[in-house]
Amino acid sequence: NDDDFITSVKFVQEGGGYLAIGTNFSETQLWDIETCKMLRSMNGHEDRISSLSWNDFILSSGSRDSAIVNHDVRVAQHKVSTFKGHEQEVCGLAWSPDGKTLASGGNDNLLCLWEARGSSGNERRFISPRHKVGEHQAAVKALSWCPHQRNVLASGGGTADRTIKLWNAANGAVLNSIDTGSQVCSLVWNPHEKELLSSHGFSENQLSLWNYPSMAKTKELTGHTSRVLHMAVSPCGTMVCSAAADETLRFWKVFEPMKKPTQRSRPTKGSFSRSMSLR
Repeated sequence: NDDDFITSVKFVQEGGGYLAIGTNFSETQLWDIETCKMLRSMNGHEDRISSLSWNDFILSSGSRDSAIVNHDVRVAQHKVSTFKGHEQEVCGLAWSPDGKTLASGGNDNLLCLWEARGSSGNERRFISPRHKVGEHQAAVKALSWCPHQRNVLASGGGTADRTIKLWNAANGAVLNSIDTGSQVCSLVWNPHEKELLSSHGFSENQLSLWNYPSMAKTKELTGHTSRVLHMAVSPCGTMVCSAAADETLRFWKVFEPMKKPTQRSRPTKGSFSRSMSLR
């Protein structure tokens, strides 16, 4: 349909050429990008697909209809369960690195945490969240799991909130809350070091780098002229691509490469002989 357009994208976790696409007309599609062919189209929503997140072969989709649908992309009857907990559009989704917890953020200012075991089963069953928290004062779009510490989740609030909050996902408790001074649109962790990068809106439209767990700001990156809606980290973990409402993509070398483990130098035959001669 010429009136339809893409509203969300997410590559499969394991890499390769498979891309999930959400559309304005409520379709969730799976594409082979090497052949540029759509492999399948999956329904289940009544409005646009705002967010996507993979957990192995389960693809979770969040929509303006306030529901989260879990699709098993391997089987014909793809819709395996539905998560119901939000009252407005689900604008953020992120599965934890261990695949046990799904975090969702909504335009209703809620953050919900869901059990993975609920993402497969009876499609007619509506599943409630394990935790539902309303600490944010604006929409929760930015979500990112810490790769360095289990069960730590970062979330960011919109214009009326302006905070980054760190959570213990095991019990739903807030670990820290930082007022950033502007809406938080996106969050990504440095995969190599304990750092968190945030992107923002009015008035600076900047990217900010924070140390974890102190959350001391160490750097600001400017250049965008409108709010920075999305960020993605390169496979090598050093580059970040930012996409803004100014209709530009910018590429930033933000994170240092992973440090190679130091190896103990082995003594040479000569040094070994010298040590023997000193005895």
